[in-house]
Amino acid sequence: MNTKKINNIHSSAVPLVMENVDTDQIIPARFLKATSREGFGENLFCDWRYEGGNKSNPKADFVLNNTLFSGKILIAGKNFGCGSSREHAAWAIKDYGFDVVISSFFADIFKNNALNNFLLPITVSDAELDLLFTTVLQHPSTTIEINLNTQSLEVPSIGLSTNFPIDPYKKECLLNGYDDIDYLLSLKSEIEAFENKTK
Repeated sequence: MNTKKINNIHSSAVPLVMENVDTDQIIPARFLKATSREGFGENLFCDWRYEGGNKSNPKADFVLNNTLFSGKILIAGKNFGCGSSREHAAWAIKDYGFDVVISSFFADIFKNNALNNFLLPITVSDAELDLLFTTVLQHPSTTIEINLNTQSLEVPSIGLSTNFPIDPYKKECLLNGYDDIDYLLSLKSEIEAFENKTK
């Protein structure tokens, strides 16, 4: 089974009500020495999650430390992933357990890094983002339904239904769990057929 595939996700969400969250806040620079993608999740938002970065002293007022909120979806404020181009930010979010990030605007480099690491960035309008924040903050168990194939996001409890854009190539990769090399290998028979035609 390909665990990288993303299509239908029905999950509650974690609301990070902050705008202009940069990649250094997502994963502080001191954690960038590691080259493996595993283990980055424990340092996600480290300086916001813990007093003085001390993991034995979590900050009670930070949303990741609030047991009311959980799920595979992170809802974030406008201009998420700005700052440096570090791919580790996407690694940390994915390794923590999120499959989707919802915002009204993503920095382009972060958005591409997310897609390359099987993390789905969904762009909604400012009004839709505000509605999602309000709903989840009031009702933490709210289920958000995402269908990548139809590019739709729905919250049945409040009647919200919207569609989101995604690059067709990246969509196919996420639906099939392909990285760039996997995608090329999936075309092997077509490439061979074309080569045989041209001989």
